[in-house]
Amino acid sequence: FHIGGYNMIIKPEKEVSKALYEQIVALKDKEACYRFFQDLCSITELRAMEQRYDVAKLLYEGKVYTDIVETTGASSATISRVNRVLNYGKNALREVFECMEERAEEK
Repeated sequence: FHIGGYNMIIKPEKEVSKALYEQIVALKDKEACYRFFQDLCSITELRAMEQRYDVAKLLYEGKVYTDIVETTGASSATISRVNRVLNYGKNALREVFECMEERAEEK
């Protein structure tokens, strides 16, 4: 498939390089993580990921589409896509939000 002038080959999940994910987990702190993603991604890519995360958090909190559009500026297509991932994906986002809730309750 084609992205921004590049032909992308989608590898089956079992063939995906684990090195990237191992490196992310190995980063020492939030600042190192921030710098790593700034080096790896364009500003547009980072903002898109941040927006999707914000949309997912608001959906998880039970907010409605119109409020999410107003808060994030995301399109209804993006909100629908994120909602589908939140409900039928690998549950990683849901796990992150549940973990954050647990940490907030501990404080």
